Amino acid sequence: MSLRQYEYALAVAEEGSVTAAAELLHVAQPSVSQQIRSLERELGVQLFARTPTGLVPTVVGRAFLREAEVAVSASRRARATARAGADELEGELLVAAQMGLGTRQLPSALAALRRRFPRLEVTVFEEPNPAELERLGRRGVLDLVLAAAPCEEGAADAHHLGDEEFVVVLGAGHRLLAADRVELGELEGEPWVRFDRDSALDGVLRDVLRDNGLTPTTVARVSQTATAVRWAAHGLGVTLVPASAVPPGHEHFARPVFPVVSQPVLAAVRRGAGPAETALLELLRQETWHKSAFFAPVS
Repeated sequence: MSLRQYEYALAVAEEGSVTAAAELLHVAQPSVSQQIRSLERELGVQLFARTPTGLVPTVVGRAFLREAEVAVSASRRARATARAGADELEGELLVAAQMGLGTRQLPSALAALRRRFPRLEVTVFEEPNPAELERLGRRGVLDLVLAAAPCEEGAADAHHLGDEEFVVVLGAGHRLLAADRVELGELEGEPWVRFDRDSALDGVLRDVLRDNGLTPTTVARVSQTATAVRWAAHGLGVTLVPASAVPPGHEHFARPVFPVVSQPVLAAVRRGAGPAETALLELLRQETWHKSAFFAPVS
């Protein structure tokens, strides 16, 4: 077995067909078919089943692909480390962020990273589900994760970047926009724009509502913070998001709250981090983690 065969199998699983996988890999279709057949013969199992919608991994295939993904990721990291010089770094960096964290800071740090190492390829996942983040972390496919809670013990090193304060977003003309800071109790009776039930962000909101004795009416659930802010600004309902998640041009709809709602921002870097992860961590440390002072009322 070879890493090339692993990569071909992962591409087929991702694309659902040999033809699409060959296009993704920029190789001839017969080469992909041959490598998959050779891999299945060597393993003595069928990795893919043909369905009306395309090729899908079998039960055994899914188990194999999980380990193949770990092996391919480790190989890419090893190549990146070996090729890292004083001014040169290439390879692939896989980053995940809990929804709503680092919305402004992460793109800024990644842009600086790419300017410094233009041959470095970066893939970012915004994942609202903490369980999925934990699963990806256990599989060893992520190099750096932005999250509010520490990672699984022993899987990565956690670095505290700062604390993210939450703000309430109100509709145009809302009575509470006249205040510098909104008391949470004043939001009783307000309709709410909320997030996917299994997201960490909705977990924060659920705790805030409970701790402040608020009985919410949920008018919508969304999967992106920018959508929640825009819908709230249009008057559908109020929402609560990290300060840095407020899109440019919508800051005048946001107000800090009292009691203060905040959460830590942690960068979980895999053990044995290479130069790419280390460089990104240092750039994230240089970013400003927003506080409510950024959302003073516009006069």
